[in-house]
Amino acid sequence: MAITYQKALITANEQMTDTVFLLKAQWSAPTQPGQFFMLRTWDKAPLLSRPISVHNWENGIVEFLYEVRGTGTDLLSQAKAGDFIELTGALGKGFPVENISGKVAVVSGGIGIAPLYYVVRALVQKGCTVDFYCGFRDKPYGLEKFEALCSNVYLATDSGNYGVKGFVTDLLQPEGYDAVLTCGPEIMMEKIAHKAMAAGTAVYVSKESHMACGIGACLACTCKTKGGPKSVCKDGPVFKGEDIYADC
Repeated sequence: MAITYQKALITANEQMTDTVFLLKAQWSAPTQPGQFFMLRTWDKAPLLSRPISVHNWENGIVEFLYEVRGTGTDLLSQAKAGDFIELTGALGKGFPVENISGKVAVVSGGIGIAPLYYVVRALVQKGCTVDFYCGFRDKPYGLEKFEALCSNVYLATDSGNYGVKGFVTDLLQPEGYDAVLTCGPEIMMEKIAHKAMAAGTAVYVSKESHMACGIGACLACTCKTKGGPKSVCKDGPVFKGEDIYADC
């Protein structure tokens, strides 16, 4: 799939929580579930664009669910409908939806929910049965769309004010699934991958990393894999769990 750079018209930038926003922009070219774009709404500083995963793509609109963590994402949050955003993408290798079938568990932690809605949509459209597992510190966000698509939605929170008190990793029993897909904190994905591999269930993880170029040229996002060093932006961000956690 070709990589494109263009200025796109923002159609919405909705605030979901104190720190989480959903940005929508016009983008005609289809993307793959699990891919990402490099985004910027500013001219000079900060120097680098920000890598944000695709939350959804439908009817010529691409969506990005993102959390304000620093200068770049704070500037993104200030953009309004009618403004233009610079998009470079779609980048990276997404989830291999075409190779997944049967009953699937999709597991998110915090803002790791961002790339998983598009994945769930694609899996359900091809006939998979999908259970969604999600973990948040406290109040969840964005679950209504998952509830509309998934057979079951399981929620765990640190606070216990919503769902089950505890960790989402404790809710998943991978033995009953044909595949497990996950995105979230590294420690969460590692535990999910350990459990899935021990059960003999295929598992795919979507890694997050600081990036500079987004195309694998600068090596800033290199990670260790069973096959040697790989770039998260070019060779990922989705990897087989066994390739990242080969010591299991």
